[in-house]
Amino acid sequence: MKNFILKSLIVLVFSAQLVCCADRFSSKYILELPPIPDSWEFLLGEPKWRVEWIDQNGYKQTADITGSNLEIELPSTWTNPVTAWPYWSEHNLIPGLFKPAGALFPYDVRGNKIYLSWEAGPDSIFYWELIYAQHQIYLNTGQINSRNPANFDWQRFRELFETDSLNETVRQDPWLINWSFVAERTTASNFDRRRLTAEATELKKIDVPSGLWYGCSPFEKPYFFNEGETPVFPVRPGMNVWVSTKGILRVNGNAWVFISRENN
Repeated sequence: MKNFILKSLIVLVFSAQLVCCADRFSSKYILELPPIPDSWEFLLGEPKWRVEWIDQNGYKQTADITGSNLEIELPSTWTNPVTAWPYWSEHNLIPGLFKPAGALFPYDVRGNKIYLSWEAGPDSIFYWELIYAQHQIYLNTGQINSRNPANFDWQRFRELFETDSLNETVRQDPWLINWSFVAERTTASNFDRRRLTAEATELKKIDVPSGLWYGCSPFEKPYFFNEGETPVFPVRPGMNVWVSTKGILRVNGNAWVFISRENN
């Protein structure tokens, strides 16, 4: 039911564009996915991908693919997102744990292809979060918020990450930002780049094997722990995942589970 309401809201949000353009302006594009980080491929193998986009009628669509073999139809009269979540079902790593690649139409279109990148992953998620924030306003008030994400200044937003106007930490890894919070505040008032700060983490000692550990952001630097050293991980709200040659670590608050590669 919630998903249906959300899909209906997307149609309402873009109703003005849909009325004027209908189907005759929709276009088909082939997805071009980025190569995954070497560490993910070495430790987990090639992923499957869960792709999300808005179709020519304004509805959210989802498809699971194993490579760049998907053609999607997009409305071509406003900016809209495409997101691709990598996942490894054989390791019980479901979509949503590892950060996605993304694209924004029309900025990432060349010819008949739309090129997804890791850099545009946060862009696409911020777009979806703006829609979800509008969804909450609609549920609470019955009103459609006038701040349409299609009209957001995405070009200027992207340029923020190419200058020193933001903290270097979040420029290096935009996934440190709480995009849900930024979208809520942007929808309630206005966009403010000062909100683009790293979300607080809690350092937790976790008794797992030593060595290199890799996170679920493609920009996150690996952590190395010497033999005999108790590893310390920066834990954020929600599910945190790190992988190594020794196994997979999941941390949620004070609870954590380590699955040894021998048992995986």
